[in-house]
Amino acid sequence: MRLAGWGLIKELITASDVVLEVIDVRDPINTRNTKVESLVLKLGKHLILVLNKSDLVPREVAESWKEYFKSLGIKSIYISARDRLGTKVLREELSKLSKRPLIISVIGLPKVGKSTLINTLKGRHSASTSSLPGSPGYTAKSQLYRIGKGIYLIDTPGLIPPRGGDVESIIRSNEVDKLRNVTSVAVELIKKILKFNRNAFMDAYGINEADPYRILEALANKRGWVAKKDREPLLHEAAKAVIRDYFDGKLSYYFTPDELMDS
Repeated sequence: MRLAGWGLIKELITASDVVLEVIDVRDPINTRNTKVESLVLKLGKHLILVLNKSDLVPREVAESWKEYFKSLGIKSIYISARDRLGTKVLREELSKLSKRPLIISVIGLPKVGKSTLINTLKGRHSASTSSLPGSPGYTAKSQLYRIGKGIYLIDTPGLIPPRGGDVESIIRSNEVDKLRNVTSVAVELIKKILKFNRNAFMDAYGINEADPYRILEALANKRGWVAKKDREPLLHEAAKAVIRDYFDGKLSYYFTPDELMDS
């Protein structure tokens, strides 16, 4: 995982006219980065929040987040890049901007779907038009892809370094196999999921438990992840599976802006 430094992020934003910040619609608050957003606006660029993975939440939930960000004066569009849902709306929004040529970049935390969105916008038969001139770093090695009339996309995603100490920032800072104290991290993630969906682990694994450690223990036993000597469940293996399944959308949970305010 190659996280970009702030110098490279600024370089990518500077080279763009429009910045698409991809966030996870299941938790838009903890997967957005207000520091980057402030930088985008400071540099005079257009910002659009792309609420990705909308196939994992009811439509009214995605709509509630769109209205929430509208109330903050931030343009947002909800999509499912994986299922190519909502990308037509995003293209139409980009077409409304009068500047031509229009150069677009895609940024966001790890595991929010940046590369999937880039590939979706590029299309199956797209070809690069030219190298993007720029200083050493991201943009010097990037290609421009034509995705519309006078509209070009930088093919290199900007991986924003996670901020803060919440569980989202922790699980998105490193590859799962390299996470320190992975069991404790998974326990915090399980608590968060259960807070908004008590049936998440029953639906995903058939495990009817409310205690995070018992959930990990049951999952390890179900999958046969046990120590050879004493047959104790390998909680760290179950913990890694939970985190991966969360990224893949197998663990269902979400909340609305109103629920966030009340929590």
